[in-house]
Amino acid sequence: MNAAAATTARLGVGVAAPLALLALVLVRPEIDHHWAHQPAHFWLVLGAAAISVAIASAVMTAARRRRDARLFLISLAFVSAASFLGLHALATPGVLVGSNAGFELATPVGLIVAAAFAAASALELGARGSTRVMSGASWLIGALAALVLGWAAISLMEVWPLSEPLLGEQLDGWQISLAVVGVVLFFAAAAGYFRLYRRRRSTFVIAVAFAFALLAESMLVIAWARNWRVSWWEWHVLMLAAFGVIALAARAEWHEERFSPLYLDRTLSSARDVSVLFADLEAFTSYSERRSPAEVARMLNTYFDRLIPAVEQAGGDVHEVIGDAIMAVFNKDGDQPDHAVRAARAALLLQANADELARDHSDWPRFRVGINTGPVQAGVVGAATGHRKHGVVGDTVNLAARFQACCPTGSVVIGGETARRLGEQAVLQPMPEQFVKGKEAPVQAYVLRSLEPAASSPIAR
Repeated sequence: MNAAAATTARLGVGVAAPLALLALVLVRPEIDHHWAHQPAHFWLVLGAAAISVAIASAVMTAARRRRDARLFLISLAFVSAASFLGLHALATPGVLVGSNAGFELATPVGLIVAAAFAAASALELGARGSTRVMSGASWLIGALAALVLGWAAISLMEVWPLSEPLLGEQLDGWQISLAVVGVVLFFAAAAGYFRLYRRRRSTFVIAVAFAFALLAESMLVIAWARNWRVSWWEWHVLMLAAFGVIALAARAEWHEERFSPLYLDRTLSSARDVSVLFADLEAFTSYSERRSPAEVARMLNTYFDRLIPAVEQAGGDVHEVIGDAIMAVFNKDGDQPDHAVRAARAALLLQANADELARDHSDWPRFRVGINTGPVQAGVVGAATGHRKHGVVGDTVNLAARFQACCPTGSVVIGGETARRLGEQAVLQPMPEQFVKGKEAPVQAYVLRSLEPAASSPIAR
């Protein structure tokens, strides 16, 4: 049996075991023993909610950094589950609020909302769909917050339809109706992630599929379980196990791009049109040779404290800071059609800030900046087992580094494609054709003097 088949078999056993336990207690109700322990219930539910919140926070941070709609929808699923679980914990008899119809129903309601987000996240959204989701991120978060707060308010005020404690038959009816929808949605999500696993063969992805299957089963158990019996405790444990599985799987991943196995295809790897900026200090080695390491570190930190924010304010993604060099990418997420202009403005602002800082330090090395515009492959690079990062690769990147190397100190050199896109805004000084390493033919380069609206030719004489 190969590894994939073995994993599938283990997944099947893990999914079947809770169903087998439920079937057993339904067939043999005498073993469905009664055990009422309010503090254990409170802390079990609250612990599951806390794990879910931690997962949601980490995933949402990654989703916003990478603008990945799948991660964002997953984070909302865990926020939903955690929020309503917290309300359910408050309904524990003898603890805080105590028995309350709305809080007793909070778990299946929260799981329904979570299931909807989970099923949506399992879809492979294209560029347009992903952009729509991320553009509406604030609205989705606001709507979810309003739903949670509204449910809590209605429950606490005990207004219709939650004005009175629910009878056993009423509670069963609500739970069975919600369970049907929740089971379908969670199993759809689990199936979607299982298909993703078959393409990517990632342990993390199969863990997510397994967790959603457990949540589907928890809804099924909720519908049939009897309060304070073994069967009733089972769905609490299933939820805790589902969140725990994902937390452990995430912890086992390499810390950089931890959630990359779940990325949408376009986030994981896709062609982009970008502008790449390289800034490097000239004569940094000789300066370091004459100074103590502490002095060198102070010089670099003084520069970077001013220059990195300047690049980011212009819309650049500071991809790397390596020693004395900065690499920034513009339009990495495909949302900056004017990326060449943004990169040029960032480069000029960088040099202006560096000039200002160097006035009081005449011995400090100065920056050279190179910019190039063109196609790259943007996505996760590195080993499947770790040391991953989200980067850009291609000739465009290499040539930007070469332009930096041939740049006069304190200036900005751009390539021909960047110059074309800047148009009449740029005042440029042509350089002799550059023979750069790795290129058989010479390349055209320009020194960028300034950016300004110009009716005349942008080429300085």
